[in-house]
Amino acid sequence: MRLAAALLALALAGPAHAAGCRQALAMGLDVSGSVDASEYRLQLDGLAAALTSPKVRALLLGGGAAPVRVAVYSWSGPSDQHLVLDWTPIDSATALEGVADTLRAYARQPDSEGTALGAAMQTGLSLLAGQSDCWRRTLDISGDGRSNLGPAPASIPAPPGITINGLVVGADHQAIGDTRQMDIKELSSYYRVNVLRGPDAFVETALGYVAFEDAMTRKLLREMAAIVVGGLP
Repeated sequence: MRLAAALLALALAGPAHAAGCRQALAMGLDVSGSVDASEYRLQLDGLAAALTSPKVRALLLGGGAAPVRVAVYSWSGPSDQHLVLDWTPIDSATALEGVADTLRAYARQPDSEGTALGAAMQTGLSLLAGQSDCWRRTLDISGDGRSNLGPAPASIPAPPGITINGLVVGADHQAIGDTRQMDIKELSSYYRVNVLRGPDAFVETALGYVAFEDAMTRKLLREMAAIVVGGLP
């Protein structure tokens, strides 16, 4: 019902927002030292699967002349941010499949082991600075730990009109057992205090990287619904 209502609202919006795009969505993926090779692939492949899942696909392709633009980057240390996908309008099924193929084929770049969350936020905000013609601008930061290098996340201001959401992952620490539930609770609180920006900002959670795809799908659906409500005249 929620998906049908969102698609109907997009259709009823008509030409009022024909120019530009519905949303600029920049997504930062954590590739710091806590993320191993299999978890890295679960993120990239999970994002590709989430973007092409039936409900997300329907919302992405349901906006007519005002598509969603997507950019993806990886982050770890203060100087370790790599553009995985430059700004791409999702204006056709072919474009969407091309984005998914790029994500699935992308090879991990050499990075430091640090977790510079503030620097990751700055990178995403810089990407969004040039997308002012979009109805909404959203930065998504995914991560499984607190910042331990670079500028403090709480010190990074977000310009008016930009929302920062989070996706936190409870990671297994094999030496001390499964701590994912505790990780999620503590890291969600940390993100709410230090990372989220904007009145509609939220944190989505994944119980380990095996749950990343489902969590990303939920997050994208929630953000697509927000576009519909916020973009109507």
